[in-house]
Amino acid sequence: MKANILIIDDDESMREGCRQTLEEDGFRVRMAENGARGLELTARESFDIILLDLKMPGLSGMEVLGRLKESNVNSCVIVITGFATVDAAVEAMKLGACDFITKPFGPETLTAVVERVMDSRIHDMEEAIIPDALRDEMIHETIVGNSECMKKLAFLIRKVAPTDSTVLVTGETGVGKELVARTIHRLSSRSEQSFVTVDCGVLVESLFESEMFGHVKGAFTGATDSTSGKFELADGGTIFLDEIANISIAMQARLLRVIQEQEITKVGGSGGIRVNVRIISATNRNLPEEIASGTFRQDLFYRLNVFPIHVPPLRERREDIIPLASYFMRRIARERNVAEMTFSEETRHFLESSMWPGNVRELKNMIERAMVRCEGNVITIADLVFDGPDTADSPVFDDGTLAGLEKQEILKVLRQFDGHREKAARHLGINRKTLREKINRYGLDEYL
Repeated sequence: MKANILIIDDDESMREGCRQTLEEDGFRVRMAENGARGLELTARESFDIILLDLKMPGLSGMEVLGRLKESNVNSCVIVITGFATVDAAVEAMKLGACDFITKPFGPETLTAVVERVMDSRIHDMEEAIIPDALRDEMIHETIVGNSECMKKLAFLIRKVAPTDSTVLVTGETGVGKELVARTIHRLSSRSEQSFVTVDCGVLVESLFESEMFGHVKGAFTGATDSTSGKFELADGGTIFLDEIANISIAMQARLLRVIQEQEITKVGGSGGIRVNVRIISATNRNLPEEIASGTFRQDLFYRLNVFPIHVPPLRERREDIIPLASYFMRRIARERNVAEMTFSEETRHFLESSMWPGNVRELKNMIERAMVRCEGNVITIADLVFDGPDTADSPVFDDGTLAGLEKQEILKVLRQFDGHREKAARHLGINRKTLREKINRYGLDEYL
């Protein structure tokens, strides 16, 4: 887990040397030229580690350390001292510093100390937040399957959850990006606070600031009361920005400013409101490609992509399909208080060989439908097939393939909602853009 680090040192060459070394190792680094500036930054941003020079003009390092502790800043402080003043470093350790490093030191020494402190920080935070057994149980509720990629995903969630790092979750529609985000929140020190979800795919640009930051009474026509925006509602907790690539460049600029300043201004309001929010975002698009095409800001990407987590599609982990299907079957049986069922060999083969364009969400929906249709306790392929709309002119797409089943289900839902695509997309668990693409791909317009 790479840390967010603040360097507080009046020596420019020392600051730059440390910055270069740490950034080459993948750390995110901010710098302050004196103690006052360092305290200002810690009031605005969250840092995992602070490198603090003890000997500085103005506010000394010891004074800065004292103020950090008074302010309950939850950062590990590594003090920098000269060889002749090691006693001062020991005194700093008594005041709460985590470690010290003596001048002169090389890049290897700096990296080793930072890595040691970060490993200790993560371990302490994990132990303080939740016991090992319960933490593992919560992860296993999210990560069903024994494939190597799922083991890696569980490892990443376990590592990043106790930190305050910003997370970007990527993956196709239906892989479970929001479930990953919720698990990170549940395993974090913010678990008792709010988890606020923002569906960026349905945000209207003209209402973006009001929705995200709130507005004061009388700010615009119809603003009869003051409201809190999503960021204010998430204060102290986590905000999940789902499908972040769907917002416009203008909205991206406004969001970037809030992330940088950790401060919001309500529409019609004067003065900022500080917010302490962990940000987890998700997208099913390739953001580097979006940056190259000019539809996504590179600086916002760097802010969001501090700790990336990719959730692989179901077709890339076929060994997890049957365990997942069995998990859904058991859970649904328990929720509905019905007997558990099994899968015929033919059904197991069909499930394992399908492409699953809707991924885990599609698999879950199919298992739920099959359990409703099943007459006995063995789910067959016939139980997976859709009847389709009960009209004489309804086309029958069911050819035994997943694509045929998908066509039939989409048409059925569209007719159920009288062609209303937003409602149909919500019912199917996909966004409107994905539904539009599927309608075009399958040529369903002619049947509506």
